[in-house]
Amino acid sequence: MAATMKDIAKATGLGLATISSYFNGGNVREKNRIKIEQAIEELHFEVNEVARGLKTNRTKIIGIIIPELNNIFCAEIITEVEDILRSKGYAAMICDCRTDEKREEEAVEFLYHRRVDGLIIMPTGRNGEYLRKFIRAGKPVVLVDRKMKQIDCDCVLVDNKGAAKSAVERLITAGHTKIGMIAGPEDVYTAEERFRGYVLALQEADLTVEDSLIVRGDYTISGGTAAMRKLVEDNPDMTAVFVSNYEMTMGAVIEVNELDVKIPEELSLIGFDNEEFAKASIPRLSIVTQPTGEIGRQVAGIMLQRLGMGSTESETGEPETRKLATCFLEGNSVKKLRDS
Repeated sequence: MAATMKDIAKATGLGLATISSYFNGGNVREKNRIKIEQAIEELHFEVNEVARGLKTNRTKIIGIIIPELNNIFCAEIITEVEDILRSKGYAAMICDCRTDEKREEEAVEFLYHRRVDGLIIMPTGRNGEYLRKFIRAGKPVVLVDRKMKQIDCDCVLVDNKGAAKSAVERLITAGHTKIGMIAGPEDVYTAEERFRGYVLALQEADLTVEDSLIVRGDYTISGGTAAMRKLVEDNPDMTAVFVSNYEMTMGAVIEVNELDVKIPEELSLIGFDNEEFAKASIPRLSIVTQPTGEIGRQVAGIMLQRLGMGSTESETGEPETRKLATCFLEGNSVKKLRDS
């Protein structure tokens, strides 16, 4: 007959409450943890997760929905989140919605019916009505890198507006006045925040915001190549470009090389994210970098708090928004037209 928690309690001399706390990721004294793990090994104890889920109404699974599985920004965050959740006894069920809002809605429905304990999502669009069933069911929802006004839940962001403003100010300080921007989709929160930062930097420097210097991309490499081609063709007097997303930065660099435009001699460029790509580029790119590891830690921390495994201050409080600072990796892709 398979060993039970009562058998472990008998073998260790510990109470069932302590044994239960251990299996549910709670705090257990080190000496008790050692006793329990020795008993588990000696008794060949195996947790019946299905039976436990039916009894506790918890599956120990967290649903995660991301726009693109092959997106480095997403992958780095989710890797960190998954590692932390696993260390606390939770598994992750990851869905890739291919940047398609309909797929995203279907993924939410799928995870809801799989009875996941909580949902971590980097939403594709602005309409998050289909998230309400999780909230009504009392299950925590944490938004990553996006904010939805109509959905009252936790979110973890970076200071996108401040990051873009700072990047464009660097170009202005170097003497550039004709600065293009490859912006993201208008319906994406982060894209609009970065666009606002670009506009604010120009306005504070008394520079005109010109429509021809702004091209929208779709957060893909091909979107970056098309946007850069249009900027160069439409603006022969343009001396610098700020690209607001990693994939589009790659596409922009590819297109610049195809057009045989020299960076930074003929065109200065500041991109977004991925230190490896920036270091591999010739010349080395100047880029805004996001703290993906810290984003992941914050997201996982909030989720665990809402599930009752964190500090008591956050378990019952109002939904919170955590905004993290970005950094800047200096490269050699910006030409000084004047000394600051």
